[in-house]
Amino acid sequence: MKWMLSGMVVAMAATFALSAWARPGGYGPGMHGMEGPGMVMGGGRGMDRMLDGLNASEAQRSQIRQIFKAAGDDLRGQREQRRALHERSLQIFAAPTIDAAAAEQVRQQEQALHEQASKRRLQAMLDASSVLTPEQRAKLAERVKQREEIRRERFERMQQRAQRERPRQ
Repeated sequence: MKWMLSGMVVAMAATFALSAWARPGGYGPGMHGMEGPGMVMGGGRGMDRMLDGLNASEAQRSQIRQIFKAAGDDLRGQREQRRALHERSLQIFAAPTIDAAAAEQVRQQEQALHEQASKRRLQAMLDASSVLTPEQRAKLAERVKQREEIRRERFERMQQRAQRERPRQ
């Protein structure tokens, strides 16, 4: 019985850790805020560099900035909801008796927030894409592909370095 209970506790801890890792705005490979073209949701230098590389007109820049600012504002609005759900999951995990139904309810709520964020990011990308020419979109896709390759190589190097530095047992 103790082994089964221990296993359940470990499984719950892993579930909460993975949900925090995978949640929008969470941390993990490729999860440092928005990635790819979506990384510019908050505007700033990332957006300017992207638009510079596409030779976007001032009218295009203005429209795209507005699109991404609105999307970024919407997504930031979810931050408090995600924090509250995270707190609730910690409370469930720390309770003397784990309430599986409550844990499932939190998971479903987190999933619903993730779905809303995914839809909002997609809508922003579609809106921004309609502002760009087909040539600009093709150039953007190529640049994103190159950046992803650089990120993948960097991640692999970090993994290899960590593997070499890990003490042998």
